[in-house]
Amino acid sequence: MVWGTILLSLVGLFILYVVIFTAVKDGIDKSVVGQLIKTKYEVKDEIVTVSDDEIEKELEGEFNKADDK
Repeated sequence: MVWGTILLSLVGLFILYVVIFTAVKDGIDKSVVGQLIKTKYEVKDEIVTVSDDEIEKELEGEFNKADDK
C-alpha cells in the first residue's frame, strides 16, 4: 500500500516536471524577449553530434600526454 502511494507520487511528480518544462521552454522560445535574445546574440538551435571515434582519439591524446610526463 505504501509502495503504491510512493510510486504514484513519483509518477505524478515526473508528469508535472514534464508539463512545466515544456511550458517554460515553449513560453521562452515563443516570447518576444526570447526572439529578441535569439536575434541579438545569434543563438542557434543546432545539435552538435560527436562520433565515438572522435571521442576515442581525443581521450587517447589526453592519455598519451599524461604518459609523457
